[in-house]
Amino acid sequence: MHIHLRLEEEKDFRTVENLTREAFWNVYKPGCDEHFLLHQMRRSADFIPELDFVAEMNGEVVGNIAYTRARVVGEDGTEKPVICFGPLSVLPAYQHKGIGSRLVEHTCAVARTMGFKAVLIFGNPAYYRRFGFKNAKCFQICTADGKNFDAFMAKELYEGSLQGISGRFLDSGVFKVDQEQCELFDGQFPPKEKLVTDTQLKEEDFQ
Repeated sequence: MHIHLRLEEEKDFRTVENLTREAFWNVYKPGCDEHFLLHQMRRSADFIPELDFVAEMNGEVVGNIAYTRARVVGEDGTEKPVICFGPLSVLPAYQHKGIGSRLVEHTCAVARTMGFKAVLIFGNPAYYRRFGFKNAKCFQICTADGKNFDAFMAKELYEGSLQGISGRFLDSGVFKVDQEQCELFDGQFPPKEKLVTDTQLKEEDFQ
């Protein structure tokens, strides 16, 4: 099985938005926002195009990862730059084949060569711990409202790179999704049924 990674190109945009929709539909809630979020991200000043990679198998785009700039603000108001990825998307038919792992590992390596120090994310600990992510409280970093929970994680891009960096994590404003705009955007795609499932994460998992 050969997985080819390359930078996303403009011609890939709708294909990637659709695969992101397929990957997240009914996973965390009925329907999803992630395809609209990606659409917004590309137009943000915080978007990092050099870390926007797609995965191809047999010439088909089957996965994507995208990053934005963020920062950690210390008690003295000092801001330290970090980065954040998400959504990380793989078409359902290609999941559990190592594609997501390749995207994370490759882009973290590229980010390190670009001089970035750390990645902070909100995600499933059971999945992301394999890449060296730890609860952000290990680095004395909390969310913007002072919270810590298992799904809030950080990864040093080299040993000790978060030394001297602590405080509140502030991600890009692009992650604030207008639901009305999201619904209008989703109307451009084939209809899909929104369902409540027993496996969807609860709100308390992110508090």
